[in-house]
Amino acid sequence: MATLDQLMRLPGAMAAFEFRGSGELLDQRIAYPDRISETTLDLLAHMCAANICIATMQARGWEKVTTMKGFYPIQEFTLVGFDWSVVVSGLHREQSKSQGKTSLPPFMGVVLGNEKADYEAAFAILERQEPVP
Repeated sequence: MATLDQLMRLPGAMAAFEFRGSGELLDQRIAYPDRISETTLDLLAHMCAANICIATMQARGWEKVTTMKGFYPIQEFTLVGFDWSVVVSGLHREQSKSQGKTSLPPFMGVVLGNEKADYEAAFAILERQEPVP
């Protein structure tokens, strides 16, 4: 599984964070405290948790109404802003749930400055099964 320090090595990484499904910020790394604070990350974690809930409701509803598959469960997403964006993953949580585990890993996210953002590299790190040194 990815670590916050690995995420912080991405080009343009401004912050990396872990949070619960309730939005509670668990851990973070901040590269530019003058641009993003712990308070901002706390708000961002809650916003990401809310977006996961909304997207999950929409995906489940869409699958039920249309019988199309592949929208649920929501495992990862990106929110793109004007100056920076956030990439979030709950992939390892979903894998743990499908294995019947009751203790779930946290969601993980990374804030990237748009001028250097590499979304595919961020998802590649977040999708890893084992930490890379």
